[in-house]
Amino acid sequence: MDFTVGQVADLLDLHVKTVRGYVRDGRLRAVKVGKQYRISRDDLEEFTGAPLASRPRQDRYVEVSAIVQVDAVSRPDMDRLSTALTATAAGLRLEMVYNEERATLKLIVLGGPGRVADVLRLVEALT
Repeated sequence: MDFTVGQVADLLDLHVKTVRGYVRDGRLRAVKVGKQYRISRDDLEEFTGAPLASRPRQDRYVEVSAIVQVDAVSRPDMDRLSTALTATAAGLRLEMVYNEERATLKLIVLGGPGRVADVLRLVEALT
């Protein structure tokens, strides 16, 4: 079985340009078919130093991003909300931007679906 550069990039968790660079540098053997490179299973296993079957399976990861805008928020209310969200945001990426002139708060939350849903429920309860 032959692999495309994109498939090899996915298997090795690399960027496509990185794999192409390995091919161009001669570090990873490939055959050019038309405009695409094809990499044999044997060449890929030689490159990685391990059989593909023995490589650990990558578990699927699901990430949610949510953007929430809260209008008519005073500075003290924003501080209270910010403190509560920061305290519960373990394992999430949370960014907050407050526009004092417009009294708006924009929240950006990134993470697993369940955790993001928890943060959204907290925002709903506190606003």
